[in-house]
Amino acid sequence: MKLQVTKMHGAGNDFVVIDATRGMPGLTLSQWRWLADRHVGVGADQILIVERPTAAQQQAAGPQGLDFVYRIINADGIEVEQCGNGARCFVRFVTEQGLTEKSRIRVLTKGGIIMPALMPDGDVEVDMGEPSFDPATLPFSTRGLVPRDAGRMQLWPVALEEPSGEVTTRELALVSMGNPHAVQVVDDVQQAPVKAEGRLIELHPRFPQRVNAGFMQVLSRTGIALRVFERGAGETMACGTGACAAVVAGMQQGLLDSRVRVQVPGGRLTIRWEGPGHSVFLRGPAVTVFHTEVDVPDAPVLSGDI
Repeated sequence: MKLQVTKMHGAGNDFVVIDATRGMPGLTLSQWRWLADRHVGVGADQILIVERPTAAQQQAAGPQGLDFVYRIINADGIEVEQCGNGARCFVRFVTEQGLTEKSRIRVLTKGGIIMPALMPDGDVEVDMGEPSFDPATLPFSTRGLVPRDAGRMQLWPVALEEPSGEVTTRELALVSMGNPHAVQVVDDVQQAPVKAEGRLIELHPRFPQRVNAGFMQVLSRTGIALRVFERGAGETMACGTGACAAVVAGMQQGLLDSRVRVQVPGGRLTIRWEGPGHSVFLRGPAVTVFHTEVDVPDAPVLSGDI
């Protein structure tokens, strides 16, 4: 199957973007995974699909309507709710491809409506909507647990069992940005056991739909360093929703101000939030790497490396 694709990245968080506004053949789970496979396919943390809204979706969106529908497929082939860095690439893609003349668009995702906008300095800012701190929205099972109050945030003790059988308990701040995040504060993000503990947190039975695991080092009232182990993708160079979740969790704990620079392995992002009842705004770069046509195998052989 011949497929036109575009490779993009936002602060190193990389994507395969597909224009499906005129329709696209359905792909199997293994074909999605092949596209994202860095050894045998194009390679990406997520695959982003650009669609036009249906009449029913337009009606449900209200008087402001929708410009596009945005679907996100993780590297493991599973569709997820939200991706902030991808949203920035999304608006640059539809603009560069001539699919819209607007600099600010309304986009329906599985996690709700977002509004990405091209800024005069070349960055992209996304209105990511309001965060939720209700464990049920992730979802997360609180049964038998007693949280600790930390400012306006509750930290939940989650026991992580190592392959050796050793058990370590971590206090996690739970945030939904349309997708689930569990954030912990660490002393040194470079030394944090992101890959080992990230997988244990992602697959913990208290998160029945899995979770993105964030490791945040507070550098100042206006700056953090962050690494994120994303569900279905592993550790990525950047995670936009993870940056939003970490900053709002830090603000709720009284650690951060309302505008924060986030240092991620792939670059820098800026998050601003005025507090409960307000949207979170994510700002950063969005870069087009190349356009190409790929021949997707009917029965692809995968490397198994996610």
